[in-house]
Amino acid sequence: MKQSQMFIPTMKETPADAESASHQLLLRGGFIRQNASGVYSYLPLGYKIIKKIETIIREEMDRAGAQELLMPAMQPAELWHETGRWDVYGPELMRLKDRHGRYFALGATGEELITSLVRDFLNSYKKLPMNLYQIQTKYRDEKRPRFGLLRGREFIMKDAYSFHDSAESLDKTYWAMYTAYCRIFERCGLKFRAVLADSGAIGGKDTHEFQALAEIGEDTIAYSDQSNYAANLEMAAVLDTDASEKEATQPLEKVAGKQEANEQEIIAQAFKTRTETVVVFIKASDEMNDVKLKNVMATDLLEPIPADFNLMKTDSNVRVFADNGVKHLSQSVLYNKFEDVTYLHLDPERDLNIVAYDDFRFIKEGDPSPDGKGTIRFAKGIEIGQVFKLGTKYSEAMNATYLDAEGKAKPLIMGCYGIGVSRTLSAICEQYHDEGGMIWPKSLAPFTLHLITVNPKNEDQYKLSEQLYQQFVDLGYDVLWDDRKERPGVKFADSELIGCPVQVIVGKKASENIVEIATRKDKARNETQAVSLPETVDQLLKTLD
Repeated sequence: MKQSQMFIPTMKETPADAESASHQLLLRGGFIRQNASGVYSYLPLGYKIIKKIETIIREEMDRAGAQELLMPAMQPAELWHETGRWDVYGPELMRLKDRHGRYFALGATGEELITSLVRDFLNSYKKLPMNLYQIQTKYRDEKRPRFGLLRGREFIMKDAYSFHDSAESLDKTYWAMYTAYCRIFERCGLKFRAVLADSGAIGGKDTHEFQALAEIGEDTIAYSDQSNYAANLEMAAVLDTDASEKEATQPLEKVAGKQEANEQEIIAQAFKTRTETVVVFIKASDEMNDVKLKNVMATDLLEPIPADFNLMKTDSNVRVFADNGVKHLSQSVLYNKFEDVTYLHLDPERDLNIVAYDDFRFIKEGDPSPDGKGTIRFAKGIEIGQVFKLGTKYSEAMNATYLDAEGKAKPLIMGCYGIGVSRTLSAICEQYHDEGGMIWPKSLAPFTLHLITVNPKNEDQYKLSEQLYQQFVDLGYDVLWDDRKERPGVKFADSELIGCPVQVIVGKKASENIVEIATRKDKARNETQAVSLPETVDQLLKTLD
């Protein structure tokens, strides 16, 4: 493609509101443009990369036995009412009403829609398992869109859904998808970790996130320094390793007002579910993990509330839990705001109405790894994919059943598998750039070869460039030919921003059939005869594997 005929609006200056490297470089390199907060157009360069990511995804999904379809982005509200998620999903769900007063949701996810499609067809165990996927634009009304494509209100996503007649069948597909995801992200050149995760609003259990390692990442990964253990910070289990004997108890004492605490200070945090109030006692030096409590309670709604009631005499309708770290204390300090007194020498097991202990805190760096191997370290990650075992949550709610071998109706067992395509583009950008611009891995680069004619007005330079361009196109290379009448400095700066793996510069020695060649990664230019250029380019590309 001639660069003079291509829409690549590069920018010299970094936009003031672009915080992350990927946001800055995708804008400056002419890959994307913002249309509204969290809403972007993919320009020709950016869309070429998106299509290459999608091709890799399709190849691996098809290889794993999934079938592609395309569902509408406008989803009837009644489907969301069937599962109860119309009210539960929250303000991120974009809702609209047509001229007839019928409500729709712009698809944030596709569980309801896909279940409605298959429930009349997958009515026998003989038709199972089945795995269906699509690549489609999704919509979520993010409260605070940021970091460009990393947190937008409109984004491209691959979502897949599998249907089964047994947990064993689901497990087989789940791990096939897990393996396919590993291959996809490896082929994209990403440094990533697969981590244990929480299913969030999607529901279900047994889920892994795929996190691209990047300092800009909004997720914290807890991993072992001596094993393959890795988990999202919300899901990393804390081992109950305190085997020390409890100190001898002393009589409970209370002192007016809030007193200076010690290392055994505990605090209370209160929450309300749909049906009850819950109090959790935790060491003041630890941080409460709401996700763990939500999972223990098996609830879809958990709201923090003030702990402004008497913590020492909770009502029968208040359930009291405590973190495992509290279990071994006997000289605790607790401030009871209701009485405005501080309790000293408190033994939680003796003095508090605790019904159960569990793991309710966030893991810390330096804690033992949950698998017993090594200690925990932290890293930042960008979530680019997730696989779920949904079970029967949606099939039961939507009456999607099949007949088993004995003719009995049973709910379909489901799995769900998502990849953020546009987020993957940003994650790759975060990992593959320098101060000058992008350094795309060759599997995803918008063009493999950037042919730069230093002075197109020079007949020798233009004629040799034209010959080389046609030669490489005939050889099957994707070539961007900078034939623009621009200053050389502008061309080289744009070439760095665009980040094609190999650069060929046709300059002053064109009359001698000599050109310069360099990789975007190391930038070192070497002269070579034009006649041997195809072999040289081929050898250079092999070094980029």
